[in-house]
Amino acid sequence: MSVGTDISPAEPRAVDPGAASGPPRLEPRPKSLRSGLRLNIRGRPVTLRGIHAPPGGALRWLALLGPGLVAAIAGDDAGGIATYASVGAKLGYDLLWLLLLITPALAIVQETCARLGAATGRGLLDLVRERYGIGWAVFAVGVVLLANGGVLVTEFAGVGAAAELFGVSRLVAIPLAAAAVGFLVIAGSYTRVEKAFLAMALVFFAYPIAALLARPSWLEVARGALVPSLHLGGDGLALAVALLGTTITPYMQLFQQSSTVEKGVARRHYSGERIDAYAGAIFSNLVAGFIVIATAATLHARGATDIQSAADAAQALRPAAGDAATGLFAVGLLGASLLAAGVLPLATAYAASEAFGFRKGVELDFRRAPIFFGIFSALIVTGAAIALIPGVPLIALLVGVQVLNGVLLPVVLVFLMLLSADPLLMDGLRNSRLQTALGWGTVGLVGTAVALLLGTQLLGLLGIQVLGG
Repeated sequence: MSVGTDISPAEPRAVDPGAASGPPRLEPRPKSLRSGLRLNIRGRPVTLRGIHAPPGGALRWLALLGPGLVAAIAGDDAGGIATYASVGAKLGYDLLWLLLLITPALAIVQETCARLGAATGRGLLDLVRERYGIGWAVFAVGVVLLANGGVLVTEFAGVGAAAELFGVSRLVAIPLAAAAVGFLVIAGSYTRVEKAFLAMALVFFAYPIAALLARPSWLEVARGALVPSLHLGGDGLALAVALLGTTITPYMQLFQQSSTVEKGVARRHYSGERIDAYAGAIFSNLVAGFIVIATAATLHARGATDIQSAADAAQALRPAAGDAATGLFAVGLLGASLLAAGVLPLATAYAASEAFGFRKGVELDFRRAPIFFGIFSALIVTGAAIALIPGVPLIALLVGVQVLNGVLLPVVLVFLMLLSADPLLMDGLRNSRLQTALGWGTVGLVGTAVALLLGTQLLGLLGIQVLGG
């Protein structure tokens, strides 16, 4: 089928005869082409507008932020906040060293996902299906649905909890939030969705402020960050696995790679994505560390080790905002939950569509990508519906799902490391020796923690108490 294209030339300028004898006058270089280019495609007039020069100065660095920052900061979601707050309240500063240890691991994992996406132009499960067959792809999709489905419920539960701190019923807030997130993704473009997600990340600055104004013992903070302290008995091991699961969570890797692909990043333009991935990982774990410090300096210092509700965790912000602590916490929790409630179903829809070869992308619509948007919509509706069930123990649910994420994480990481080492896929973007060592070291760390947790839980069911019981 032929496509007729009619490009209308710009109108000729009038020439001043008196200017012909002098040197030609050069017009200053325009910063953008605002007049546009008029095309006629299949009888329909189309005008291409808004061709701008790339930003310079500080704006150039801000323009690099995108999938990396969104994916990493989405890990500081409702479950992440609950987990970090529980770690700070129960163990004080004692697990800051683990958070510091896994920061480079998170950076390497997320950067590997971005590099794999730029090198192949394909999502993670698309490559799993091609390299290892449909069986492994179905298995990976099952892992993703189990992990992400549970986390999505907690995001809408977080929305409900934040709304109740403002005096708004969860029965009103959760359906409104689901509708808003669905409309943003279904009716928006990738660029608009990414900008909305980046704007939501601003709420996380509440926690560094809270940590600084809580006046913690910075000597104790330094000791907790630099001197490893193990808590293998009681809830200590479960919290360590939850910390790993919420910091390096499977949906972050899926979203990072798929959104890099949809953004259209080419191999030769990849350097900016590396900066984005590293910056996202560092900022995300700084926020996580400040949440631990804020709760350790307030709740743990007062002996309040159990967090049963969002209102309990809100007390960690009282040093920063006084009586407004509850409201400030609610804003942070609401923004974090909404951000993850958008990223999670998107990552899952990307993964499931890739595994079976269906069309995918925010830039498409229901008619062109029915499976992709169908999965996204079904997850939104189901997650919101389950979160509306009364009497759900929020904090226990949030932390428990992060433990599940930690248990399932090695499956995704093993696929990621195998694919990123494939010379046929990566060519000049293969892992370096350091990246390979850190990547497999992360798999080993997470796998060891999960094995210890499952082993102690199994022995506990048999009445055998180990590791301090």
